Amino acid sequence: MLWCDGRLVAGPVPFDLSDRGLLLGDGVFDTALALGGRVAFEEAHVARLVAAARTLGFAVAPERVVEAMRAVAGTAPRTAIRTTVTRGPGPRGIAPPAETKPLLFASAAPARSGLAFTPMRLHRTAIRRNETSPTSRLKTLGYLDAVLAAREATAAGFDETLFLNTGSRVACAGIGNVFGMFGQRLVTPSLEEGVLPGIVRAQICSVAPSVGLAVEERPLPLDELLGADAVFLTNSLRLVSPVTAIGEHLFESAENPAVAQLSRAMREAVAASCGVGPESVS
Repeated sequence: MLWCDGRLVAGPVPFDLSDRGLLLGDGVFDTALALGGRVAFEEAHVARLVAAARTLGFAVAPERVVEAMRAVAGTAPRTAIRTTVTRGPGPRGIAPPAETKPLLFASAAPARSGLAFTPMRLHRTAIRRNETSPTSRLKTLGYLDAVLAAREATAAGFDETLFLNTGSRVACAGIGNVFGMFGQRLVTPSLEEGVLPGIVRAQICSVAPSVGLAVEERPLPLDELLGADAVFLTNSLRLVSPVTAIGEHLFESAENPAVAQLSRAMREAVAASCGVGPESVS
């Protein structure tokens, strides 16, 4: 199901082939989970998308983003929503046009049951996350590094990729944020390390103190992460995924009590946000 230009459509829609999102990756997107027709952490998703567009130098009205997300949120009991906004059409060349006509659209598909909280194995890629680029902290349409790294991870028999930055410190996974558990300390790379400000990342940082965990957002060397008691990654569809391996290094993250506590807290937070029972979050 697709929302475009203020209406729901079931089939193909006309598309301007001069759109800068298509030609230059000049746009941003957001992925959200909806349960029972309500978007989990809707306000945070909308605010991040609006702010990302503003960083690129064009505006999208938050009420239009809300309209788009809500229009497709109820198309399945458990829905994965992608909301995309581009700068719109422009003349030949890379310089942005003086006047913009942003294109906003949202698509939805049934979210796979059992995806949330599923353990994952990470493959270290040689591709580096460029923490000096402002786009490293945005969900831009230029995702080819992640695409190529995902193909590499699959070929190596892993589920997902672990990215380091140009300083050889931990940045993120291809699809989410990374956390390391060290006793009662929870460490995640700071945004300055080339990290997307994930919606679930923020939720985890918020709820961690309630389960007795101190949160540190700071540079995280790979050797330190490999010495963690447990590792997990977060995103808006998987929520909290225990990491059972980084390359040949194994972790007992799925059995870690603190990871289990955070998973329960996240299940409850999503349920409350969507107005459903915790058993619906799976």
